[in-house]
Amino acid sequence: MDGSGNSLLAGPESHKKRVAYFYDSEVGNFYYGPGHPMKPHRIRMTHSLLMHYGVHQKMEMLKPFPARYKDLCRFHEDDYVAFLKTVTPETQNKKQLRALKRFNLGEDCPVFDGLYSFCQTYAGGSVGGAVKLNHGHSDIAINWSGGLHHAKKCEASGFCYVNDIVLAILELLKYHARILYIDIDIHHGDGVEEAFYTTNRVMTVSFHKFGDYFPGTGDLRDVGHSEGKYYSLNVPLKDGIDDESYQSLFKPIITKVMEVFQPGAVVLQCGADSLSGDRLGCFNLSVKGHAECVRFMRSFDVPLLLLGGGGYTIRNVARCWCYETGIAVGVELDDKLPYNDYYGYFGPDYTLHVAPSNMENRNTKSDLEFTRKYLVENLSRLQHAPSVPFQERPPDTEIPEEEELDMEARGDRYHKWNMSDWDAEDDTICHSQEANANGVNFPRMASPTNQEQANKVKQEEVTEATSMDEDNEVDENMTKVTERHKEIKEEQASPEQMNNLNISA
Repeated sequence: MDGSGNSLLAGPESHKKRVAYFYDSEVGNFYYGPGHPMKPHRIRMTHSLLMHYGVHQKMEMLKPFPARYKDLCRFHEDDYVAFLKTVTPETQNKKQLRALKRFNLGEDCPVFDGLYSFCQTYAGGSVGGAVKLNHGHSDIAINWSGGLHHAKKCEASGFCYVNDIVLAILELLKYHARILYIDIDIHHGDGVEEAFYTTNRVMTVSFHKFGDYFPGTGDLRDVGHSEGKYYSLNVPLKDGIDDESYQSLFKPIITKVMEVFQPGAVVLQCGADSLSGDRLGCFNLSVKGHAECVRFMRSFDVPLLLLGGGGYTIRNVARCWCYETGIAVGVELDDKLPYNDYYGYFGPDYTLHVAPSNMENRNTKSDLEFTRKYLVENLSRLQHAPSVPFQERPPDTEIPEEEELDMEARGDRYHKWNMSDWDAEDDTICHSQEANANGVNFPRMASPTNQEQANKVKQEEVTEATSMDEDNEVDENMTKVTERHKEIKEEQASPEQMNNLNISA
């Protein structure tokens, strides 16, 4: 398979777009802990699919700069960011219990190795994407590791620590008078809505499950406050919504929003937990139904930032975000999956698309019609394209030392991916030589120039992978890596160092 795909159907969405794709090969190494549903490993699975489909040849692939401390503090409180930077599993003690409770770190938002680096990585990709759009160097920017929409100004929430979406929107507001945020995660985008609840420069639109469901916010009547009244739109949905019902709301509502609000840029959070069969979800969307939202937003020819979010059946998350990347670059990917590094996860069909289930759709036509009319009526109360008082744009920060480059000043100074990066940096699930020496068996990346040999070596791993649960496999491997890293730290540290051990994030 050449991986080039077929061109999309004729129409506005068929126009070629300049796409910037942000990916850090280390992001898949971060691990929330055994049994935790959030698995950054899904980002590496998505990336592997993209590489083997050949989608990387049609977009600019960039390794983001990590967000700095002061980048994160553009939205979050200083003391909260400082705590994220210093807390580690080893340094948690009774003195920190109060801070852990204050900042809501615990079972849902655990402290794990490299927590602060993880936050820097995914936030850096989202802000970097906003910079590319601001400078007009890309039409679409993608960061599948981002989209963590629950994080608040001074606390973690719902597996989210830093709200990269808010940071990206703040960056976009430097160049655009109005920003539209759309959230198709099954959970309400409460952190983003809360951040912009009183302004008319950012409109937030969230399509989500509402009722006895986390986070419990996002009522139809929550419309914003003060200058932001009617600039927060919530679309509460019930279990089992299918593609047709979803689009019967999404397209007319977003069409009206685009007409009235006329945003300078759009941020689309593509949480994949709204797919059928998600481990934590209860919707019944197909990959194509979910991706239709991306296709529709692409057709408006407005700068578009695509972000990840939820998604807990990781094989389907990878399928979805791979397919949506194809839509972004303008190709329709074959349903038959190419052989890839995680091929065994996609059995027994080994296809890109998965059929929805036969679950009941509890969203009646009358419910959907009422919601649509209510929101369109609210939109009709708004003035078209609200003006922004003239003010001087925040200046571009001067470039400091290389390791402390400001997001705005970095501009295009990103590391561009090539095949040598693929071979060297993505050679295994974990690059740690120590982990491999410890006997942890990781599937190897299949180099395009060595595919035949890789297929043979991989066959035994595939057989094993298809017979076990994907989540248990990731948990088991990553637990071994974490334990071995701790052993190595202890072996390398001197007795004096061990007595005064103070590990920073």
